[in-house]
Amino acid sequence: MAANCLADTGAILAYLDRQDPWHKLCRDAFSQLRLPLLTSTAVLAEVFHMVSNKRVEQGAVWSFLRSGSILLGTIAAEDLPHLHMLMARYGDHPMDFADATLVRLAERESITRVFTVDHADFETYRIEGRRRFTIVPATRP
Repeated sequence: MAANCLADTGAILAYLDRQDPWHKLCRDAFSQLRLPLLTSTAVLAEVFHMVSNKRVEQGAVWSFLRSGSILLGTIAAEDLPHLHMLMARYGDHPMDFADATLVRLAERESITRVFTVDHADFETYRIEGRRRFTIVPATRP
């Protein structure tokens, strides 16, 4: 089954962490999404970096990944020039590598929805330079 929504670092962490201010919004939004969500290894690297000193949280991330809720999109060497161009395009609102991989996956897979808490970033980014993302959850805490 193909994914129709991307998953970003902050939303994954908020979904898993009951103490996160975004937790309830992310839980509610996640329950409405069609699974699986698509993400990149760069996003997973950020997720695991954020929980690197917390065994329980690491276990929760692993359980979440094994649940089948997430698919990994491939970023290959031929994508690197495009990622570089994306990151350069947003010089006034710097785009990190993980976000660039999600925008690239959105372009390649024709996905316009993103599960994220980074509204400022994904309200700025454009798919193929034109289309806006639909951000889930749509509201902020």
